[in-house]
Amino acid sequence: MQESGRLKQWVHSILSASHPTDTAGRIVHWSLTWLIILNVTAAIIQTVGRIERDWGHPLYVFEWFSVIVFAIEYVLRIWSCTEDQKYRGSVSGRIRFAFTFFAVIDFLAIAPFCLAHFFTLDLRTLRAIRLLRLLRGLKLARYSESLQLLWRVIDAKREELLVTFVTVTVILVVASTAMFYVERDAQPEIFSSIPAAMWWGVGSLTTAGAGDMVPATILGKVLNAFILLLGIGLFALPAGILASGFVEELHRKHAPERKCPHCGRTLKEANTK
Repeated sequence: MQESGRLKQWVHSILSASHPTDTAGRIVHWSLTWLIILNVTAAIIQTVGRIERDWGHPLYVFEWFSVIVFAIEYVLRIWSCTEDQKYRGSVSGRIRFAFTFFAVIDFLAIAPFCLAHFFTLDLRTLRAIRLLRLLRGLKLARYSESLQLLWRVIDAKREELLVTFVTVTVILVVASTAMFYVERDAQPEIFSSIPAAMWWGVGSLTTAGAGDMVPATILGKVLNAFILLLGIGLFALPAGILASGFVEELHRKHAPERKCPHCGRTLKEANTK
């Protein structure tokens, strides 16, 4: 039992990268990172008919190998997660861990393969499921410090980002409704409904354009110009929120390295007193 406990602790330490200087942990993390990159690359190039025809068998073998590795990784994470204080409990702790973001991504990395090979599916559904292998790219967030930093920033700024999203959505609905009533008589085929006008609204707010959905009336052109100018400012808001979040996160990350000139404690320690 004691040997099993030490083994579980060792596995958890490697998979969670709790010791950055551990050689085995670095090898495992770099190996899984490259395996994920190769899987995403394989899923992309396999959509090229000639490559799938000439290299179909090697790619299929590589797919089997990858799924086995990812399945072993998933099982080991579920097994060893109870070493973390947050997931104490042989059953309840593992259930809580299984529904965390990264655990769900780990499960989705192997689920499409199992669905495609153990259930009878039509060709169209099979191709759609195979493309879900691209979800394995999300596993890179577990092994990349930069992606983890981005996730922490988004999580810390989720309320501000939600307010921005709601604001943009309200403006999109109001602008699309107004444009529909302004242009529906002049262009009934193009601005046929409010949902159709929303395509113009998305293109205008993002300043990307919406193809042939161009207002013909003077009032419509004025409204279009106003929305274009408004879109430039609105989509600068999330960038500013994320930028401030990055600054705060980097400051928090490096704060322990700076010491207070008066008491000698680190700034993080001094702020907790």
